[in-house]
This record gives sequence, structure tokens and C-alpha cells, in this order.
Amino acid sequence: MKEDVKLLYSTTYNTPVGKVTLASDGENLVGLWLEGQKYHGNKIFARMEVKDDLPVFTATKNWIIRYFAKDKPVPGELPLAPIGGEFRQDVWQALCDIPNGKTITYGEIAKKIAAKRNRINIASQAVGGAVGHNPLSIIIPCHRVVGSDGNLTGYAGGIDIKIKLLEHEGADMTGTFTPKKLGS
Repeated sequence: MKEDVKLLYSTTYNTPVGKVTLASDGENLVGLWLEGQKYHGNKIFARMEVKDDLPVFTATKNWIIRYFAKDKPVPGELPLAPIGGEFRQDVWQALCDIPNGKTITYGEIAKKIAAKRNRINIASQAVGGAVGHNPLSIIIPCHRVVGSDGNLTGYAGGIDIKIKLLEHEGADMTGTFTPKKLGS
């Protein structure tokens, strides 16, 4: 299977939770990854040419500034084009529907996707895989997804960043917990 070698443009930006890399196809935002994030775009795309002055990058930086100023911008304000299959697109759209400061479980998302697809059920693990591969961290708010028991697991940018983002949004953290490290 040949890897897609489409040219993308990138820039970096410092946020209150660390440096991020933005990626664009020239018009749309296709990626926003935290430094050190699992599935970071520099590992996914063969070539990204640095181009700091794209209008979509300016709009995204302004979105981020507003987000951290607690203005509650929504994903639909930006031209987003995350790259992924139909199932992942459905999951990422469900993430966009989670209100700022609220959380939802992987199981709840699975039920929504199952209903949309006229299926009896969808595995929460499949949803977890799509959430984990979200290429637009912070903007598509995968940090708002928690385990059914309140476990703050599954954030590719790291649990500490997930907690910072949820606290920043004023999410009710009652009943949530950080997963124990393996071997502890």
C-alpha cells in the first residue's frame, strides 16, 4: 500500500499547554498536534513545508487565543478537513458536538454512532481508536471523552494536558480519576 505523499503546509505555535504544530492543505486545517503527542503529524505525512502566513493558520491561532481566554469558540468556526475514513469522520463530528466544559463517555459516543448508522451497537474500543487518532487536538475536543467509570484515560497528548484542558473549561471533575501506571 503506497502512502499518500500530498504536500501539506505547517507552522508551529506556542499555547498555554505547550507548542503545537498546525498543518494545512493550503485552505483547510488538517492537523493540530501537541508536541510529543502520539500519532503526531510529522510521523504521518511524508512532507510538510513550513509556511507561517496561511490565512487558515492565522484564523486557527486566533481561535486558540480565544479558547484560552475562555471565549468558548466552536470547531465549526474554522475550515476543518481532518484526514480519515468515514467511521473516524463520524466519531470526530460527534466530538465536535460535545459542549465546552462537558464530558461524554466512549460508550455514549458509540451509541450515537450506532444510531446514526442504524446499527444495534458499535464497540466503545472502536470509538476509542478513532478518538485517539483525532488529528485536530483541542479544536476537535477529544479531551472531553472519559471512560464509563470516570477514568481520564486515552488522551494522545497526555493525561496531564487532558486534565489542564478540562479544568480550563470548568468541567465537573467529580467522579473522574487518573489511571494508575502499569506496574504500580
